[in-house]
Amino acid sequence: MNNQKKQYIFITCITVFTFFGIFLGCILGPSAISFKELFYVLIGSGESNHALIIYEVRLPRILCAYIVGFALGISGAALQGLLRNPLAEPGVLGVSSSATLTATFVLYYGISANNAFILPVASISGAMIATAIIIFAALRVRSTVTLILIGVGISSLSGAIMSVLLNFAPNPFFFFDLTNWMLGSVANRSINDLFLSFPFILAGILILNSIKQQYSLLNLGEETAISMGLNINKLRILTVIACGIATGGAVSIAGIIGFVGLITPHIVRPFVNYDASRSIIPSGAVAGTFLIYADVLAKNIPSEIELKLGVITAIIGAPVFIWVSLRRHKIYD
Repeated sequence: MNNQKKQYIFITCITVFTFFGIFLGCILGPSAISFKELFYVLIGSGESNHALIIYEVRLPRILCAYIVGFALGISGAALQGLLRNPLAEPGVLGVSSSATLTATFVLYYGISANNAFILPVASISGAMIATAIIIFAALRVRSTVTLILIGVGISSLSGAIMSVLLNFAPNPFFFFDLTNWMLGSVANRSINDLFLSFPFILAGILILNSIKQQYSLLNLGEETAISMGLNINKLRILTVIACGIATGGAVSIAGIIGFVGLITPHIVRPFVNYDASRSIIPSGAVAGTFLIYADVLAKNIPSEIELKLGVITAIIGAPVFIWVSLRRHKIYD
C-alpha cells in the first residue's frame, strides 16, 4: 500500500470515528436520547427539553473535549519533534500541572472574578514557563530519563502548591472546584467557556502549523539542520510560545488532562511515514477524537459521582507511557 493511499484511509477513518463519537456524545448520557429524537432536534422540530440537553449541555461538552484534545495533541507532537524525544508531552513534562497551578491561584484569590480572560491568560503563563524550563534543560542534558525527571519535579512542585491551596480552601464548594481542575473534566462547560479560551488555542495551532516543516529538518541532526538554514533558536522560542498558548488554553477549559499528547503522535506516525512535520495536525485530530470517546465513557460509567476525564486518560495513557519507555530502551539511561 503506497503512502498516499494509506494517508487517505487514515484521514477517512479519523473523520468517521470523529462524527460517530459526536453522535454517541449527543445520544448517550444520564437522559438517553434516541437517534430519532436527535434527528428531530437537529431539524428543529424536536422536544424543547431534548433540544436544551443537546445544544446547552452535550454539544458544548463535545466541542470542549475535541478542542482540548486537539490542543494537547499538537503540543505533544511538536514537543516530541523539537526535542526528538518520544516521551515528551505537556502532562508528562509538567506543563499541564504548571498551567493548572497558575489557574487555581487566580481562582483561589478571586483574581479571575475581575475579568473572564484572566483565567486563560494565567493558565497560558504557567504553561509557557514550564515549557521554557523543559526546553532550556533539553539543551543541557541528553538523557531522556533526566528530562522526564525534571518534568516530574515541575509536576510535583505544582501539585504540592495546589495541595496547600486545597488545604486552606475556605469552604467545601471551593475545595470541589479546585479538585475538578486537578483531576480534569469538561463536565458543565459551556460555549462561553470555550469562546474565552479558543482564540488562544487557535493562535497556538496556527503558529505550530506555520513552523511544522522545520521539525522534519531536526531528524537530520541539529548541525545538519542549521547548515540547511534552520534557525533553531527561533524554532524553540516559537514552540514554547505555541505550546504554552495551546496547552494553557486547554487547561483553562478542562484542567489537567494527561498523556493525550504522548499517545496520539505514536498512533499517527506510521500513517505519515514517520515525518515529524506531517504528524502535527493529524495528532491533534486523533487526540480530539480520543477525548470525545473518553468523555462519553466518563459520563456513562454507572456511578453516583461522574468519573473525571483526566482519570480515564491517565488509566489509558500511563501503561502506554511505560510501554514506550521500555520499547525505546532508554529507561535505563
